[in-house]
Amino acid sequence: MAILIDSGNTRLKVGALSVAGTAAADADAAAAPIACAFDNNDTDAFAAWLDALPVVPSRALGSNVAGPERAAAIETALARHGCTVEWIVPREQALGLTSRYQYPARLGSDRWAAMLGVLNRLPAPRPAFLLASFGTATTLDTVSAEGVFEGGLILPGPVMMRRALASGTADLPLAHAEPVLFPTETHAAISTGVAAAQAGALLRQWLAARQRYDGRPPALFVAGGGWHEVEAETRRLLGQVTSATGDLPCVPQVVDNPVLDGLASLLVSGSALS
Repeated sequence: MAILIDSGNTRLKVGALSVAGTAAADADAAAAPIACAFDNNDTDAFAAWLDALPVVPSRALGSNVAGPERAAAIETALARHGCTVEWIVPREQALGLTSRYQYPARLGSDRWAAMLGVLNRLPAPRPAFLLASFGTATTLDTVSAEGVFEGGLILPGPVMMRRALASGTADLPLAHAEPVLFPTETHAAISTGVAAAQAGALLRQWLAARQRYDGRPPALFVAGGGWHEVEAETRRLLGQVTSATGDLPCVPQVVDNPVLDGLASLLVSGSALS
């Protein structure tokens, strides 16, 4: 058994899969179902989850963007079972993905794994796609039909935006409201502003990709716990744009665990390490 680890800034997601080397095991690995998610500070819960596994894990593969202390805590929990973890480092090329990042190893390992996860689950011929992940930070990454990562944006996630306004001002609250077209009270004004900023950034990248690929719209994949806050506004803006351009409607496709999917692909292929 192998453990997949997505150690993010807010949550720790883990999955377990067979590494028996059979076709069935490979199919399970490609799916990379999530086994559990914890608050990222709750490594005790992660250790308890490991203790309850029916089979002792033989290896672990992970992405960590939560810093060295979090990595050390995870490593300690795994060491109790005689298991070590390999932390992935993004590379210029892997599993059909070519990175145009100026320094490929400095790309967030979660972004790299997530793109691999989406890319390697797409049937041929693969479309160009935009992967929008709404977590602690929002990332918007574009991959061509040839598997080239063109580049992407990073901005504060929806919750971080709302918290920044609440903590950085004297009078603004931590807003909880549904976005509306013309807000007439403060909570709605903040929630609508956050949704508009997130959806606007997504639409910018979608249109940039459409232009780059000679008018061919990219597929849109979305992930992360903040998607529900921006979904309605995103769909509204995309609908307006595709109606104006005459394109087919762009339907966002939700991917639950793209980082785990990418880790599974790396593990099955034997490409985990550089």
